[in-house]
This record gives sequence, structure tokens and C-alpha cells, in this order.
Amino acid sequence: MQNLGINLHHSALSRLNPVESGTLGKRVYDELRNFLMVGGVQPGEKITLRQLTSACGTSLMPVREAVQRLAAEGALEVLPNRAIRVPVMTKARVKEILKVRLMLEGMAVEEAAARIQVSVIEQLEELNETFSKEMRRRDDSSRLFQVNKEFHFTIYRAAEMPVLLGIIENMWLQIGPFLHFSLGVRGREATSQFAPDSHKRMIRAMRQRNAVMGRKALASDLGGAVELMLRLGNLPD
Repeated sequence: MQNLGINLHHSALSRLNPVESGTLGKRVYDELRNFLMVGGVQPGEKITLRQLTSACGTSLMPVREAVQRLAAEGALEVLPNRAIRVPVMTKARVKEILKVRLMLEGMAVEEAAARIQVSVIEQLEELNETFSKEMRRRDDSSRLFQVNKEFHFTIYRAAEMPVLLGIIENMWLQIGPFLHFSLGVRGREATSQFAPDSHKRMIRAMRQRNAVMGRKALASDLGGAVELMLRLGNLPD
């Protein structure tokens, strides 16, 4: 169920890494962006600028600028009381995002199948092994979310299409918080029935340079996750 109106616990924010000086604004933005993409905040959870500033270890200004940018991208919503939250999602939007992701990420998988290096395929093997181990855990899911993202984006980067990669990242910004319904504790048992195997088939497709197999494996992975979001998320129509 969507966790509307509930403040985000400091324990979750502790997974944000302190940001060093330098290109501070971009570093804060990148850190918050990744945090959202791996499901660091659940739908409807509220965050304050003060909490984010403390977690990032910076001044208020770069955090405010990062939040404004993420809000413009649809990843965050600034409420009238200045609180910040991840927007809620509807069933129709989840289904639409799935269609778009299948087109974009399917294209990346097809292109990667033609270009990926053997050393990168070996990285995928290691990532999926870690993913399977994390799937068997019954506590904190943050590592599982991060490994799942790294697995997918290792393939997408291998496509060598930076414009496409940026668009895919924006889609993950919107869907990331809803990973809790598939990769979280409630959905993990069901996810374990399809995700590791879908990943294995994607790896096999990369080894065989088989773009069609890769796209089908991706569809199984994304479709299974969305089915769980719709079943467990209690989303409005």
C-alpha cells in the first residue's frame, strides 16, 4: 500500500553518501538521483530539506537546487508546506511506463548484444550471482535495489548510446520508488521466481549475440515486476 503522509525515517536517509566539495550541485543531484532510482524513498513518503541537507553533509543551497531539478523531472513533488515527497502512481501510468521502458530498454539490450565485451558479460555473471544472494535475504533491501540497477545499466551502457541511456535513466527515476512492491520484502518471494532467471537469459543472450532472446528476457523481467506493483501496490486507477 502506498505510504501516504508518512515521514521518511532517518535510517533510510543514512544510505545517502555525504557529498564532498567540488562540483557540489551536480554531486548532490547525482546522489539524490541514484537514491531515487534504486527505491531509496517509497511512494508518498515525505522528506524535508533539512533531512536531506544533513544526510548529504552539505549546505542547503545545493540540496534545494537538486530537489528543484528533480521536481522538474517529475521524480519529486514539493508540497505546499515545503515538504518533499515522491509522487503517487496510478495503474494507468505504471502500465504506460512499462510500454515505454520495453521500447527503450529493449532497444538498448538489442544494441548491447552486438557490442558487449566478454569482460562485461563476466561482470553481469557476478552481478546476478550477488543479486540472487541478496534476494534470499529477509532484511534490508537497499543492496538488492542497487545490484539490480547496476545489472541492467551494465547492459545499457554496453549499447554505447548515451542519449538513449539518459532517457532510460529518466524512466528509472519515475519507477524506482515503486521497486519496493517487487524487490521489497513483500514481493521478494514472487520476484525470485522470475528475476534471477530473466537475468540469466539476458546474460545468455549477450553471450550468443542474440538480440531477440535478450529483448524477450527483459520483457519477462520488467513485466513480472510491474505485475507485482499492480497486485501489491493498491494503486488508484
